[in-house]
Amino acid sequence: MKPIVVSTTTDRSREEVYEFLDVLGNHEPFTDHMLVDWECEGPAAGVGAKATMRTNAPGPAQWIRMEVVEARAPEMIAEEAVSHGGKRRTRGTYALTDRPGGGTDVRFELRYLETPLGDRLASPLLRAWLKRANQRAMDRLAGALAR
Repeated sequence: MKPIVVSTTTDRSREEVYEFLDVLGNHEPFTDHMLVDWECEGPAAGVGAKATMRTNAPGPAQWIRMEVVEARAPEMIAEEAVSHGGKRRTRGTYALTDRPGGGTDVRFELRYLETPLGDRLASPLLRAWLKRANQRAMDRLAGALAR
């Protein structure tokens, strides 16, 4: 499945955005329209931070295990997730770049590393849903950073 890319902008500095995104628990409020019942463990921030959550999507409940696997302050944070009994593996990457004149561009890319057959068959519908849900998360992230 092709990667899904969404983005947003904020007036906050790259360092401020990175500090916010680095704390995995801070992701719950801007993603709780699609990911619910969060439980964080391990370090609160940085590589090794982990969370378990459930999808809030059509169909049967899917539990996801997520872990931050790479971080380069203040440029990038990558998290990998496993779900569907280990058959679905994804990598979500936040890339932060300075905006001319101040502020930060935030780009999120969701890439499938392993895709179960059902996801491949439903790819057009799944991609459309994921694109909308992830763009909404980016819009909500921008709102959270504006506060």
